[in-house]
Amino acid sequence: MDRPRPISVPGAPAPAGHYSAGMAHGGLLYVSGQLGGRPDGSHTFAEPFEVQAGAAIDNMLRVLRAEGLGPADLVKVTVYLAGVEYWPRLNAVYAEKLGKAKPARAVVPVPELHHGYLVEIEAIAALGENS
Repeated sequence: MDRPRPISVPGAPAPAGHYSAGMAHGGLLYVSGQLGGRPDGSHTFAEPFEVQAGAAIDNMLRVLRAEGLGPADLVKVTVYLAGVEYWPRLNAVYAEKLGKAKPARAVVPVPELHHGYLVEIEAIAALGENS
């Protein structure tokens, strides 16, 4: 059996801790939790929720694109929100960014997230047969 393979993501914020942005294994791509950090290292935590959510989704999509994937390849998305009151606003940004793709999804309210962010997104996507 193949070993898990870390994903290199050009143009994405570097992971802030001891982890990979994504791991490929067993025909699946596992995307680590993505916050709203920008590729230049700056943060969006002081910006409106929609900016944070859009940046977090963009970071998730960058990891997918690094493997030649897109929203249609998503199998499951988990979203952590620092307050369930953000759910409608998240859903609007999410629908805009993912378009017709509707993967399985869970939205989990949490008391707080790292750096004071309001949203973090992790995902699982299906890799191509030759990956």
